[in-house]
Amino acid sequence: MNFTIFLVILLVIIATIIIKMVALIPQGEAAVIERLGTYTRTVSGGLTLLVPFVDRIRDKVDTREQVVSFPPQAVITQDNLTVAIDTVVTFQINDPARAIYGVNNYIVGVEQISVATLRDVVGGMTLEETLTSREIINRRLRGELDAATTKWGLRISRVELKAIDPPASIQQSMEMQMKADREKRAMILTAEGRRESDIKTAEGEKQARILSAEGEKHAHILAAEAERQAAILRAEGNRAAKYIEAQGEAKAIQKVNAAIKSAQVTPEVLAYQYLEKLPEMAKGSANKTWMIPMQFGDSLEQFAKALAKKDEEGVFRYEPKPVDEATREQANESSSADWFSTASSPEIAEAVAAANAVANKPVDETPEQPVNENNPYNQG
Repeated sequence: MNFTIFLVILLVIIATIIIKMVALIPQGEAAVIERLGTYTRTVSGGLTLLVPFVDRIRDKVDTREQVVSFPPQAVITQDNLTVAIDTVVTFQINDPARAIYGVNNYIVGVEQISVATLRDVVGGMTLEETLTSREIINRRLRGELDAATTKWGLRISRVELKAIDPPASIQQSMEMQMKADREKRAMILTAEGRRESDIKTAEGEKQARILSAEGEKHAHILAAEAERQAAILRAEGNRAAKYIEAQGEAKAIQKVNAAIKSAQVTPEVLAYQYLEKLPEMAKGSANKTWMIPMQFGDSLEQFAKALAKKDEEGVFRYEPKPVDEATREQANESSSADWFSTASSPEIAEAVAAANAVANKPVDETPEQPVNENNPYNQG
């Protein structure tokens, strides 16, 4: 019986020794180990063997990056206004031994240093600078905290101002100012829109008047050009008509002359035709008396003697000259297509082309007017 009790006690002692010899440290944490009350080493992330009743774990710290939010702190600005500022500090423990032996409570230490630094920084700024200089304040806070907590084994990675709350009266004044600024901007934008609208309307009216004037100008130009071309064509037509009439008369005379030559008409026939025409000449309303000279027969006789030859019987006979082939062709010609040319004059064609070019010319765009710097609407 006594042996059994002794064996149980021995097993309990052995189990206790084994438990005291083994320590399991989770990953992300570090343990500070002391031997007989003196710091010996720091272990993290794994199974650690200890000397029973000699070594002990002083404390465990979290080596992960930690985010701590501190309550709002009342800070006085340079212009004697009290603002409440919330800060958020992100830090990590690099040396667990320093974090345990260097300070009693590093969280409280970080908070106090951040408050002191914040009051020092914000105390040198006005309220407006404080509200608009968050980045500067963050950078200075981080630098001061990092320098002060290095001896504690901490590394300050980031400091942010979560909120800056001015007094209620200041907030109300700021809201009224912001409202006034918004109304001012709205009035400015409305005026700018009205000004742009008036400018666009004036520009449109100006362009309409310019285009109307250009259209009237081109209409007058085309009308004048058309009148000039019509006058030119009428003059050309009259000239061509007179020329054609003269050509026709000349051709008729040439054709009659060629026909006479080709027919080999004798003076007797001519005299006979002359006598046939005398009654028609006498029928004119202006002819009252028609007389034939007594020497008319003698004149014909002298004409026959001059142009005719006396034959064997003593009679004067007219022998016409032989007709050449050109005269015969001219007498027999019946086509009048090549008597005259009806082609347009090159000057007329050139004038018509110039008129078409003027009519088809586009209206020139109005050049952009220079901006009058003295115009109040053009000033920013």
